[in-house]
Amino acid sequence: MDIQENIVNKVAQSGLISFDLADLHQAGERVVYDIKDNLFHGLMLREKDFREFLKEHNWGSYTGKNVAVICSADAIVPTWAYMLLASKLAPFANYTVFGDLELLETILYLNALDKLDLSKYKDQRLVIKGCGDIYVPTAAFVAITTKLSTIAKSIMYGEPCSTVPIFKRKD
Repeated sequence: MDIQENIVNKVAQSGLISFDLADLHQAGERVVYDIKDNLFHGLMLREKDFREFLKEHNWGSYTGKNVAVICSADAIVPTWAYMLLASKLAPFANYTVFGDLELLETILYLNALDKLDLSKYKDQRLVIKGCGDIYVPTAAFVAITTKLSTIAKSIMYGEPCSTVPIFKRKD
């Protein structure tokens, strides 16, 4: 007796659309520029010395990189110093922020989300993929949920075979 069972892929038939935020990961190495290295005795920034450094530094080494500018020392750094750094990095770096690597990653994702056309997700049942090999900041999950909850039929988190319900529009 030859019994063959048809295996039904219920996930494929569910009509769920998977949305992977990791697909929005921006290219380019992430680096930190710590202005503490430019401080005189680790305490203060001397304008003349800083301007000389800005002229001589190899800014081309930041080509294609995403730069987080910080000051890890307990020092008062004038705003214009960060502005000068930004002006030197602008021709080379993909993106520059004042803040740590977490903030840099968050801003890169938020910028990518702002450029997306989400109209194709109108009235759809979505699963926001939850884990993967690429780190996605929590802020990106919050932002995409905020955007999609105005247009989607439902939003879930996880994998299509195992989801956590997040939002369901009441019709």
